[in-house]
Amino acid sequence: MIIKLLPLVPHDTKIDFFGHRFYAMFASLIIIGGSILCLSMKGLNFGIDFTGGTVIEIQAPVDPNLPDLRQKLDALKLGEVPIQEFGSKQSLMIRLRQQEGGPEAQKAAIDQVRSVLDAEFAPGKVDYRRTEFVGPQVGSELKKAGLFAVLIAIGGIMGYIWLRFNWQYGVGAFLALLHDVIGILGLFSLTQMHFDLSTLSAILLVAGYSINETVIIFDRVRETLKKYRKMPMQEVINYSINSTFPRTIMTSGSTLLAILALYLFGGMVIQSFVSALFIGILIGTHSSYFVSTPSLYYLKLRHAPDAQEVVA
Repeated sequence: MIIKLLPLVPHDTKIDFFGHRFYAMFASLIIIGGSILCLSMKGLNFGIDFTGGTVIEIQAPVDPNLPDLRQKLDALKLGEVPIQEFGSKQSLMIRLRQQEGGPEAQKAAIDQVRSVLDAEFAPGKVDYRRTEFVGPQVGSELKKAGLFAVLIAIGGIMGYIWLRFNWQYGVGAFLALLHDVIGILGLFSLTQMHFDLSTLSAILLVAGYSINETVIIFDRVRETLKKYRKMPMQEVINYSINSTFPRTIMTSGSTLLAILALYLFGGMVIQSFVSALFIGILIGTHSSYFVSTPSLYYLKLRHAPDAQEVVA
């Protein structure tokens, strides 16, 4: 017996996305304005990757009680001390922020952490596999490299869209990517969650996810413009978004479920990474529907002399 599954979203939806653009634009202005305000007033809470600090890798003799261990390390007043499991529960990586007072203060902080670990697992039972120091100079270089990575990624994506479609599509894609990046940075500034290399990788992932959604809608817009040459641009935009809406619900919904599982069971170590992905997908979907695609109307795509280009 074959059971026919009902679609989550009807394939003949006729939602007036373009008609609600002003509400969406107002929401985008709040996101962008609030993010810029937070970034200018509070900045980002950079992690050890960007500020410098110490990484201690140990092999514990027994499975540790991580909540209790975190509480004891936080009591040292050395700043937030993230603890990460890798490989097994007994393999731990502990990160210390750069301490004020130079190398002597950093060495004293390492000794304090070691004393807590020895008291937790008994002296001589902890295998200290490595202790590495990340200097502020390295952190500064990583900041610059991370910034260049984001700029190069955005530039490459915008160039690809520009070449494959028309220049109006490239501008729309750029506005959407700028919207997504600023929104995620604003979230991290507002919440003061750690911003490290994993968070930066999440931003790049969101940029790719968002532009994939945008390209699919752009493809449908281009096809519709060629098929219905006299259809008003507002209707072209609504038709294109509605025809891809069921796909968006399926892909974004399944992705968010996976991210939710990571958030619930992944622990505190990847919380910033997962948070960036979760918020980024929501913002990215919003920008694909209400930033990049409506911008084609205001950029007068219909009246471009090369609007009927050959499909790439």
